Amino acid sequence: MAHAKGDYSPDYNEKHRDDVYFASAGEPVEDDMSWGKYLATRITTLKPPMDKVENPLTLLRLLSTKQWLFFTCSFIAWTWDAFDFFTVSLTVTDLAKTFGKTNTQISWGITLVLMFRSVGAITFGLAADRWGRKWPFVVNNLLFIVLELGTGFCQTYKQFLAVRALFGVAMGGLYGNVAATALEDCPERARGLISGMLQQGYAFGYLLATAFARGLVNTTSHGWRPLFWFGAGPPVLIIAFRLMLPETDSYIERQRVRAAGNAGATFVKEGKVALKRHWKLLIYMVLLMAGFNFMSHGSQDLYPTMLTNQYGFSANALTVTQVVANLGAMTGGTVIGYLSQMFGRRFSIISACILGGALLYPYCFIGNERVMAAAFFEQAAVQGAWGVIPIHLMELSPGSFRTFVVGTSYQLGNLVSSASSTIEATIGERFPLPPLVKEGKTTHRYAYGKVIAIFMGCVFAYVIVLTFLGPEYKGRSMGAAHDHDFEEATGRPIEDTDHDGFDKRHDSDEDQIAKSH
Repeated sequence: MAHAKGDYSPDYNEKHRDDVYFASAGEPVEDDMSWGKYLATRITTLKPPMDKVENPLTLLRLLSTKQWLFFTCSFIAWTWDAFDFFTVSLTVTDLAKTFGKTNTQISWGITLVLMFRSVGAITFGLAADRWGRKWPFVVNNLLFIVLELGTGFCQTYKQFLAVRALFGVAMGGLYGNVAATALEDCPERARGLISGMLQQGYAFGYLLATAFARGLVNTTSHGWRPLFWFGAGPPVLIIAFRLMLPETDSYIERQRVRAAGNAGATFVKEGKVALKRHWKLLIYMVLLMAGFNFMSHGSQDLYPTMLTNQYGFSANALTVTQVVANLGAMTGGTVIGYLSQMFGRRFSIISACILGGALLYPYCFIGNERVMAAAFFEQAAVQGAWGVIPIHLMELSPGSFRTFVVGTSYQLGNLVSSASSTIEATIGERFPLPPLVKEGKTTHRYAYGKVIAIFMGCVFAYVIVLTFLGPEYKGRSMGAAHDHDFEEATGRPIEDTDHDGFDKRHDSDEDQIAKSH
């Protein structure tokens, strides 16, 4: 198979296969290659590697106790991050009444979160890559506590907007950190499955927010406020959980080498090397994540409005449909993330997008409760592609700046796509339907389904093309011993291999299983 510039070409040891690499196999192959030759290799490198599909339980057993604790802490934190984000989405009407504003004005609280998430990704991402994953994670969650409590005590609209803007900074700083914590020490064979499971914390957080909103909003004299006060509680336990865990082995390995000289100066050199070598890749990752965020927001944000406005769904029918869709998202993300280990990251993403495109008609044009089946499988496809993203971004990112690059590319993509629901709503108003008159009130109706279908068709095509053109580093070593950027920045080879040339950080399959018991 031909390898384009930046494609990963691992050699596997016959005995230990995926978990042990030759020392020379840890970095992407950096061949000088013309654009024409590179484009030609996009077809050959898309061919699925067809690695053995193993029992997922066997793969889960590969994780040591420490690796499981890292994943669990990351999953819980990402879940609660999503919970805190959706608390505003689920209480827009109540917030509008309290502050004397329209729903549109309250939605600025959501927009500000999306806008300021990039600030958090840059700030906390650099901090986590320089000083470790633990303490930026702790500070992130301390901010969640303060800002969720603060939201619950807001008395004016301006206070509300200010607090939610700061919440955006905190929220933006978490994604890259949890991805690095959960995945950079993960056994290679289990990466796809663990990636899919991790990403679905977002959908799980939405389900939890929906459930607790029904139990806490307008059930006391405090109205919507108890939901936010409650949201500030679990981060206390999450902080305690993280404080009991060490840094990841991959970070410790890099920090050990940095400490041999001037750690701060070395970190700056690493940044210069990464920018010089990978600036095109960084731009590509932002463009890719813009497409992915358009894909999720475009298929989700206006969908409840379509169901209620165009098809007249009741509140209960809407809730059930949304829950079914999120269950589909969790299922698809886990399954396709798992299968990406056999079919490859790019092939899996493209296949999920094709499936999502094929399901757009029933997803957007079935006007009764049978649409739940389409919603389940459409979101399984959308979030199935997303399930590959955590590990795909981790494998693409320069080793010394994984937290920063993963988080920033994700959040900048989110920023670009933040207007997706506004775009769909604006275009939808050009396709009016006969108004609904009920009890003397006239409700204007629009063909939102047509708009969502067209919009999502374009987004799926964009993601397919960009994924097809992009690189894939499936199986890339996360260790400093295989990081050529790190060698250049430190000015000396990184020796972390035994006499046979294998990376000592990676245990054999049998050793991994033994450690977990």
